[in-house]
Amino acid sequence: MGKAKAILYALLAAGFYAVSVPCSKVLLEHVGPTTMAALLYLGAGVGIGVLSLFGRREARARLDRRDLPFVVGMIVLDIAAPIFLMLGIRYGSSSNASLLGNFEIVATTLIALAVFHEAVSRRLWAAIALITLSSALLSLEGTDSFRFSYGSLLVLLATVCWGFENNCTRKISSKSTYEIVVLKGVFSGLGSLSIAFLRRETMPGLGDIVLALLLGFVAYGLSIFLYVRAQSALGAAKTSAYYAVAPFIGVFLSFVFLGERLTGVYLIALAVMVAGAALVAVDTLRRS
Repeated sequence: MGKAKAILYALLAAGFYAVSVPCSKVLLEHVGPTTMAALLYLGAGVGIGVLSLFGRREARARLDRRDLPFVVGMIVLDIAAPIFLMLGIRYGSSSNASLLGNFEIVATTLIALAVFHEAVSRRLWAAIALITLSSALLSLEGTDSFRFSYGSLLVLLATVCWGFENNCTRKISSKSTYEIVVLKGVFSGLGSLSIAFLRRETMPGLGDIVLALLLGFVAYGLSIFLYVRAQSALGAAKTSAYYAVAPFIGVFLSFVFLGERLTGVYLIALAVMVAGAALVAVDTLRRS
């Protein structure tokens, strides 16, 4: 795959994922957070599984026994991350959660450096510092408080889980994309659903279940599919850099459709985050 096509896939993946946070905020009024996480991933796995029946046959190798550690890591982390995110969205604002999603760049890049020895430039280090500062500002409960928001910390924990998961997926991204997304979606969804039953969450109505499954197919299934394809050409750190546009789309949707207000601290954090994301984009484009 050419780099231009891989970049397009990464940007489309970001756009599809961006709708998940504001839409999940609405659905969480009727669906428990763990059940919501389960339905999103089940929608992704089942939807991509059905799509694979009608799509072109992939000229990619299937997963084998050597990939098992990365597959298991991917599934376990994908059980934990969306549960943390749904809890964070429930206890905080949709726009805050969307913007904090950019901390996934920091987690993915540092793990790619420490564990998989991907190169990190000075610009990317500067971007990491700006995104981390912005995330810290967004985690404050208010302008007069130095206590950290419970919801924001849960979202940050989700991004760290996804940072590890991105690197696990990177190791198998050259294999069958359909197989990766179906395994990720179905088994992570069933794992989250088991936890929901243990927590005795009330099952939502059929209408909410269908909406959550459809959201999962679009925002997680199609997004993950395109993200994995992009990773195989760009690497974990660069793909997450292009994916950085997703939080800004999510913030825009939150303001437009949910009417969430802007605070002074939020505007400062937004400016710092934009600067960090811009550095990431410049670094990636110059090194591509």
